[in-house]
Amino acid sequence: MTFGTIYSYPQNPRVAKALIAAQYTGVEIAQPEFAMGKENKTPEFTAKFPTGQVPAFENDKVQLFESNAIAHYVASQGESKLLGANAEEAAQVLQWLFYTSNQLEEHIGAWIYPILGFVAYDKTAHNKAVQGTKSALALLDKVLLKKTFLVGEHITLADIVVACTLVMPVKMVLAPEYLVANKNLARYLKTLYAQPQFKAVLGDVAFCTAETKYTPAKEAAKPAATEQPAEPAKKPKSKLELLPPSSFNLEEWKRFYSNNDTKPTAMNWFWEHFDAEGFSIWRVVYKYNDELTKVFMSSNLIGGFFARLERARKYAFGSLCVLGEDNKNEIEGYFVIRGQEIPEEVTDAADFESYSFTKVDNLADEKFREDLADAFAWEGKFNGKTFADAKVFK
Repeated sequence: MTFGTIYSYPQNPRVAKALIAAQYTGVEIAQPEFAMGKENKTPEFTAKFPTGQVPAFENDKVQLFESNAIAHYVASQGESKLLGANAEEAAQVLQWLFYTSNQLEEHIGAWIYPILGFVAYDKTAHNKAVQGTKSALALLDKVLLKKTFLVGEHITLADIVVACTLVMPVKMVLAPEYLVANKNLARYLKTLYAQPQFKAVLGDVAFCTAETKYTPAKEAAKPAATEQPAEPAKKPKSKLELLPPSSFNLEEWKRFYSNNDTKPTAMNWFWEHFDAEGFSIWRVVYKYNDELTKVFMSSNLIGGFFARLERARKYAFGSLCVLGEDNKNEIEGYFVIRGQEIPEEVTDAADFESYSFTKVDNLADEKFREDLADAFAWEGKFNGKTFADAKVFK
């Protein structure tokens, strides 16, 4: 019998806290497909989970947000000692949960998110984040000098939360030389990640072989200075604004897509209103699919590409999907674009050259229409491949 349901996007390390706890307590947790950015913004979702954030949990007794609260609730089930064997250990477990939230999570996010393209890079903030993370981890390394686990002589929720919080850092930024210098922390993490309950959720956690560093986009060369500064050029009007009017309202489509079931409702609306003269549809494939590894990293590539397409937002709608699984996945999808050519608003994006855009000529082809619906809905099998994650540009 299912104990409850967690709503989130795939590969969310914060969800792993509760899922690993469930491995120890023996409860079953459902994880339905969830359209992040869409379902979490519905009135029904925010009525139950006011923050609109994930992970979110519910069963017939309670509705919870915040990953530590969800994990704590799951850990409280059954006869396990995940929350401590007595009142003193229970207090220590909470101590490490609060420590992780207050001393680690913010610094880790500020270190890693700019690398992934989620937020802008700032050198001062980066240095502060690295220092804050390593300072917090140094304390852990010291505590673990004479301890196998943080609380008592057995794994508790404290260990689960710390290990899940450090999954991204060990995969990306905690270089081998750092872990050699912090051998107690390294031993501790390797011990936890080797446990069958952890592996059932996280798989094999691959420690990075070198620190992943922020790489800024190359800037165009600045023109040589002149004695008299030229008057600022007027912002050129997009060539797309000069096209004949279209009966297909792209903004209306985006709203309808966001507020209705994709299949069949939204797709029926799409084909009833689509203007093949004013818009074109393009099959998009990442050129280096054979180099992709982790699903979350492929998803981050899509997010970075979309972030650089801001100029095209008024003229395009697209869905790019991660298909497959860790170490065997690819990025494919479709874009709907104003006009019959790929405009400079798209081609100027820094990552454009990493993707191939192929125009769909036979829009009446049933197989193409099925693929398009699957790509927009993130369900079914896209060209026979399963969905691992997806993002919509709108």
